[in-house]
Amino acid sequence: MPTDVLVAQDLSCVGQVSMSVALPLLGAAGLRPTVLPTALLSTHTGGFGANTYLDLSSEIEKIIAHWHSLNFNFSAVYLGYLGQKPLEMLLQHFDTLVTPQSFNLIDPVMGDNGHLYHGFDSNYIDGMRQLISKAQLITPNVTEAALLLGKTTSFKQALTLHEAQDLLQELAQAFNKQQIVLTGVHLTNGKIAVLGYDKISREIWNQQQEKIPGNYFGTGDIFASVLFIMLLKGSTIRMAVKIAMEFVSNSIQSTLEAPGFNARYGVNYAPHLPQLLKKIAHIQRRI
Repeated sequence: MPTDVLVAQDLSCVGQVSMSVALPLLGAAGLRPTVLPTALLSTHTGGFGANTYLDLSSEIEKIIAHWHSLNFNFSAVYLGYLGQKPLEMLLQHFDTLVTPQSFNLIDPVMGDNGHLYHGFDSNYIDGMRQLISKAQLITPNVTEAALLLGKTTSFKQALTLHEAQDLLQELAQAFNKQQIVLTGVHLTNGKIAVLGYDKISREIWNQQQEKIPGNYFGTGDIFASVLFIMLLKGSTIRMAVKIAMEFVSNSIQSTLEAPGFNARYGVNYAPHLPQLLKKIAHIQRRI
């Protein structure tokens, strides 16, 4: 099992999102994350006003050059929010950062709610299409799946399960991935779902749970981090998705129950770490 893993995404000084949640979760699970921050933000972009944004692509090149001098490479990689120039840097150097057998999870963070994120354009989408060719597993949300496929993102708020399955099937045909997880699917039955595709079995499956009203920053990053952890610890992908969904849901519930709840700061996942570690231990005992 790989323990030295590379995590590349942005770092927000305020708000538990992106790197701020990935590092504590991976560390608690017994992994040794090496970080490659792609940008430094004063706060995340949801609800704090005009945040600062420092692109770190010039520093990324220096960091990678130093790593090359030390012959560093990684057997597992998790990529999240990158930004235009950091994406170009990673496209240029990715193959030198990994081993031939590395497990690469790429969360193609670039849009949500039917819209491409501010500062991104069609060139970014093209670059992400190239980058995900290097992944064993990709975890787009519905908006990102549509963008990767070149489809309009002005679709309805909720999908039928059949529509979501069709979207996942199109992704599978277009990108020839070993595994795909389609996240944050709002279904017409009022539930939220995650759908999965396995290339070997050609099976499409889904996990559904009750939707909790509201918008909670960082939950996608928590989901992807827990999914990454569980897969590295030997879980099947369906079990990893189930555990990640439950962890996110429980974290939201804990946040809603906390006095002075403020959604801008992210969700309270700490009370559920002991149970997550127990599940990891249980899976490893079975291997």
